[in-house]
Amino acid sequence: MPETKPLYVEVALAVPLRQVFCYQVPAGQAPAVVGARVLVRFGPRTQVGLVTRLVDTPDFDVRKIKPYLKVLDAEPLFPESLLKLSQWAARYYFAPLGQMLTQALPVALRQDARAELASERFWQLTLQGQEFDLGELNRAKQQQALLRALSEREHSDDELGELGFSKAVIKALQDKQLIQADDKPYQPDLSWREQLQMGEEPLELNTEQAIAVAQVNQGSGFQPYLLEGVTGSGKTEVYLSLIQSQLEQGKQVLVLVPEIGLTPQTLARFQRRFKVPISVLHSALTPQQRLTAWLKARTGESAIIIGTRSALFTPMRWPGLIVLDEEHDLSFKQQDGVRYHARDLAVRRAHLEGVPVLLGSATPSLETLHNALNGRYQHLSLTQRAGNAKPPKNGVVDITHAQLEAGLSPALIERIEQKLKAGEQVLLFLNRRGYAPALMCHECGYLHECQRCDAFYTVHRANGEIHCHHCDDARPIPIQCANCSSTLLFGQGVGTEQLEEYLSQRFSDYPAVRIDRDSIRRKGELERRLEGIRSGKYRLLIGTQMLAKGHHFPDVTLVALLDVDGALFSADFRAPERLAQLITQVAGRAGRASKPGEVLLQTHQAQHPLIQGLLSQGYTELSRELLQERSAALLPPKQFMLQIQAEAHNSQDALNLLQFAAERLGHYQDMELLGPLPCAIERRAGKYRYQLLCQSQTRNQLQAIVEAELANIEASPYARKCRWNLDRDPQDLS
Repeated sequence: MPETKPLYVEVALAVPLRQVFCYQVPAGQAPAVVGARVLVRFGPRTQVGLVTRLVDTPDFDVRKIKPYLKVLDAEPLFPESLLKLSQWAARYYFAPLGQMLTQALPVALRQDARAELASERFWQLTLQGQEFDLGELNRAKQQQALLRALSEREHSDDELGELGFSKAVIKALQDKQLIQADDKPYQPDLSWREQLQMGEEPLELNTEQAIAVAQVNQGSGFQPYLLEGVTGSGKTEVYLSLIQSQLEQGKQVLVLVPEIGLTPQTLARFQRRFKVPISVLHSALTPQQRLTAWLKARTGESAIIIGTRSALFTPMRWPGLIVLDEEHDLSFKQQDGVRYHARDLAVRRAHLEGVPVLLGSATPSLETLHNALNGRYQHLSLTQRAGNAKPPKNGVVDITHAQLEAGLSPALIERIEQKLKAGEQVLLFLNRRGYAPALMCHECGYLHECQRCDAFYTVHRANGEIHCHHCDDARPIPIQCANCSSTLLFGQGVGTEQLEEYLSQRFSDYPAVRIDRDSIRRKGELERRLEGIRSGKYRLLIGTQMLAKGHHFPDVTLVALLDVDGALFSADFRAPERLAQLITQVAGRAGRASKPGEVLLQTHQAQHPLIQGLLSQGYTELSRELLQERSAALLPPKQFMLQIQAEAHNSQDALNLLQFAAERLGHYQDMELLGPLPCAIERRAGKYRYQLLCQSQTRNQLQAIVEAELANIEASPYARKCRWNLDRDPQDLS
């Protein structure tokens, strides 16, 4: 007898319900394949869902099952490995499968966009453009740069977007009849698999780099590696060498970086080395640009895929290697929606794909270090800076009795002046954007507090606002004190905006640049400022963490951290690790070339054990001590943690839910509970926030207990009165 075709499909939808939904295959049609999208009716709306299973006999009354409206894909969007990864992640992070699967898709595919490239638009010079004198565009640098790029070869729309050219620049040259567009049918170019073309000769590896490359290349199949290399040790050169080995075998490579700001320089480095198609995926792209990059990776046209956290879910036709740069970075942890960690999922994906995964960092997270020291990951070390670069000299400036100017001590000001006169660059790190962290009344001492948060307004003098960095509330800088009506108001403390203003006046002969979220709002602004630093246009560099990650500035010989005291007394058990990583990473920007580097820490706590330990031993030894302290305290990674967080306008509503959850989970001997207790910022955006911390000795125990009680917690009457979430392996307890 002929095999009976399934008449029903199970569909995962992007709704906050922990279930899949059954739909009927329309009469006379073949069922949609597993992994394909279908358009369905869900309540009053139509929605795109993903087919997870074919069903012969559903568990529901078949008379109530509706047919799906339309099949959107003839074949699965994901390979089987990515479908399994999403299913595993949904269970591990206690998330609805539909939300996990749709989060893994580009935004355009969450609607009903076509999952194929019909044609591509390419831009090229016209005859007039070929003969045009670029000198006529000296006052239009972007137009000049675009013409120069197109003189080398034609570029697609997406490539021009990745290079930072706006539609306005393209249209301006088109209106001048200097460039023209040509739409071509899309044909994946797989020529890179036949013959790898190099753009430049690889650098000669030192002994440690060569050993690391050889160990990875000699392995086969799945194997996680930790590449622990001091700042400036040439980790990127190791990545490039390993990528070359994979490309020569016709395999694709996925490279994850923590920040959008690191993507352009990583892309430029890889483009110089390899003449292969490269896809870039990050949140600053348009939905169409992101879809195009995703599809090119899926067809195998893109040999290298570079992206931030969500690029982890990009399919590869011939997967060969996954690289996570700066694996310790908090940016790899999703802080809303499905709270997954890209580092952990990268390891899981590599296991499912049967490929090696390389986690690189100068300051590895204690979780990754724990796995490496216990033999779960293979541990590779780079202990020397590459080339002739020497480690920077470290020093402390005790500011206990110092008279500070814009947060700078006289000793530091003098040292800055010496470096500038020597023609070198100085980097000043201050992790507080804005002009001042608070607005204070001189007469009554009142600090202007956000009306919706337990936090003070930050003064942003450049745009005349006080701004809450927690709920985004902003209002004009008040003229009078809200408490006593005095007009004597001033900014309390120092932010990057004030520091830039002071340095520009104090060292007016040396151009200064500030890099923080406020100064780089315009598209392409970050890359322009970084290029100005690399070209020597700016001598004084001022910035937040955005300036501290992964950048290579060969002329920076002095790095100063202006205020690290705040993190020394945090209630978060991860604070010492985070501070040690931050100091080490910022310090790593100094002396990366032939010029010797110097690092100065301004602090009121010069004898603090963490600072002294970091200066005398470095992160490598200090991290092992911190790991021992965590183990003694039975904290992660010794044990495994889940955070349940609830928020509500009425504080009791949030507390009721967490108290109910504590009662349910507290019955289990294998579960330790802390709380409910207030979050570090108890009230944010008008809602009161509380948390319950749950710990267990093994992942499996934690998984089983929460799965057994989650339905009861969700069904409680308190669950509907507040907003709540579960965060597996939480990284931020604020």
